Amino acid sequence: MGSLKECTGTTVSATQALPLHTLHPLRRTLFNRVFASVYACAILALVYHHVLKLFNCTNVASFSVTLSFLLSDLVLAFMWVATQSFHMRPVHRKEYPENVEKVMKPSDFPALDVFIFTADPYKEPPINVVNTALSVMAYDYPKEKVSVYVSDDGGSALTLFAFMEAAKFASHWLPFCREKNIMVRSPDVYFSTSDHSWCSETEKIKALYESMKSRVEHVVETGKVSDEYINGDEEREALNKWTDGFTRRDHPTVIQVFLENIKDTDITGHLLPNLIYVSRQKSKTSRHNFKAGALNTLLRVSAVMTNAPIVLTLDCDMYSNDPKTPLRVLCYVCDSATRSDLAYIQFPQRFRGLNKNDMYASEIKRWFEINLLGFDGLKGPDYLGTGTFFCRRAFFGDPSTFMSPEIPQLHPNHAVDKPLKSLSILSLAHQVAGCNYENQTNWGSKIGFRYGSLVEDYYTGYRLHCEGWRSIFCHPERPAFYGDAPIALIDLINQNKRWAIGLLEVTFSKYSTLTFGIRRIGLMSLSYAHYSCWPFWAIPATVYAFLPQLALLKGVSIFPKVSEPWFLLYSFLFIGAYAKDCLEFILEGSTFRKWWNDQRIWMIRGLTCLLFGSIEYLLKRFGISASGFNLTSKVLDDEQSKRYEQEIFEFGVPSPMFVTLATAAIINLFSFFKGFLDIISGSNMEGFFLQMFLAGFLMVNCLPIYGAMFLRIDKGKMPTKITLISTFLAGALYAAASLIF
Repeated sequence: MGSLKECTGTTVSATQALPLHTLHPLRRTLFNRVFASVYACAILALVYHHVLKLFNCTNVASFSVTLSFLLSDLVLAFMWVATQSFHMRPVHRKEYPENVEKVMKPSDFPALDVFIFTADPYKEPPINVVNTALSVMAYDYPKEKVSVYVSDDGGSALTLFAFMEAAKFASHWLPFCREKNIMVRSPDVYFSTSDHSWCSETEKIKALYESMKSRVEHVVETGKVSDEYINGDEEREALNKWTDGFTRRDHPTVIQVFLENIKDTDITGHLLPNLIYVSRQKSKTSRHNFKAGALNTLLRVSAVMTNAPIVLTLDCDMYSNDPKTPLRVLCYVCDSATRSDLAYIQFPQRFRGLNKNDMYASEIKRWFEINLLGFDGLKGPDYLGTGTFFCRRAFFGDPSTFMSPEIPQLHPNHAVDKPLKSLSILSLAHQVAGCNYENQTNWGSKIGFRYGSLVEDYYTGYRLHCEGWRSIFCHPERPAFYGDAPIALIDLINQNKRWAIGLLEVTFSKYSTLTFGIRRIGLMSLSYAHYSCWPFWAIPATVYAFLPQLALLKGVSIFPKVSEPWFLLYSFLFIGAYAKDCLEFILEGSTFRKWWNDQRIWMIRGLTCLLFGSIEYLLKRFGISASGFNLTSKVLDDEQSKRYEQEIFEFGVPSPMFVTLATAAIINLFSFFKGFLDIISGSNMEGFFLQMFLAGFLMVNCLPIYGAMFLRIDKGKMPTKITLISTFLAGALYAAASLIF
């Protein structure tokens, strides 16, 4: 089995004549630095203005209002300063995968272990997980060097059955992909598109796939695997492990080898990749550490069974869109110039099925693309949780100091010399997947994926960088992976709320980006701090969504008049920030409409998931509540899908997070029209221009919310209960404003 050491000598000499990759700084770097200098001066002037007003306050109310704006603008200033680390040296990379086979023999390629994660067959349909697995099993890579591990943290017989079926279908699908040389190797995506030629063979493969899909979906719908679907004693024995006492939170380890690449072949006689199902042991009395625990279990189980030097982690819905992706990875991991301290190669998250203008900003383009270009100019991007190729060695200490695991079979250089199904291998694999195995070990603290945060991906990438490792952002023109994005707003903000809690757990830990990070990685810690302090965005978002508008309703001016010099400062800060943000979106291939939707979702996040996530984190810190890991549903409802395609916001459920959002929408609507009526009546509104502009700007952003509250009758409208509560709260805030203004 190929290792990274085996590809060293060949690549070093060959890269001199045949480049494997190149790097180019972005041309806008100089502009970024000049703009940052000017904008920093404007921020300092704004802080000075606030402090000046603070000392001139004559009562407690005005002092409180001015202090609120000072605090909000300090948060915004910090977020802006942290963002500048992404603009200091953004870079673009290019790989030349066609040169890899010119400098290396395929037999010398390092082996690859693929980890795919799922946890609930009803939120994450098994047929989707099967498609993800089949797409990577069909990589243009030596099949005897590929092992696919499926982690089922829900411990479901339905998922096990789905992969029994997938193993059979793979023997037809992989040779079909190879012979037709197709690019999209997720069968569901391939057969649902028209960019392929139809022939009798295609029809035959499609019929096989539809038959498998029908059986898997029927099993999920009925909730059990009936006898008619069980073929042979081996399948029956595997399914018999699900006894009456077997529950998703309390069950023994289940490891099932479906395909073994030393003996299983496809219909043309070519070897098939390894395919292994793993459901780690769960106990109600043991901590399982959510996805990070599942990752470490697979890291150990795979070490015992195959121990490939390269590990790919994938979410269950993130299928391969380019069969040559592993060759792009080899451009870096087998180059001595980049290999010595390389922890992982990160591909951007891309999503299929987005509506025309991405109304929920599901691409998260700034996080998953623009910022990563800046990260890459420092020590490399953060770990995004999926689409990431790791060097296994990176999980065991820093680049210069190896931290030995507790048993030699987990050593990254350990050579596995026994078949997957041998009793000794399976016995040890079950042992290291036990729920108490990690007790009194370094797993999760110094070895493997790190525990301590709900955002295990961000936290692990951060800790690896702090240990001295580097990473690389690989952003080819053809996306390497595609996944599914939420099509309901509640799914989006619930996911973001979990992120907010996890990020705050990092911010206030002993490994805080603001203290530990600065000592270890210097400037790059600001990049990580920009993310870890993201929930603080709720402070300025809430203040600017309510205070200026309530003051406008009460006829109190709190911003500079149009004729005052400070008015130009406020104008520059607003226009400069938004114009530069829009420009970066467009330069990276986006559109104005997508940028507009992105900035609107940032406002929505500030008033919903970030605000409530911060509150939930505080409650957790004081021991009042405990946060959990809530899965984002991957199940698509036909009516929801139709509304999503029409770019109609999906509310539908009476979530408390919608209350603050709807209340802000009402306050901004009434404050804007109150100011508008004052203008019509001939009042001098010079001192209220900025408040009017802000209320109008937020009101335009809230147009989908007004439609959901007052105009729509479909199931995705804002629940009447939320509208009534929000209206009452808006009235209460207006009454309370009399005590302040």
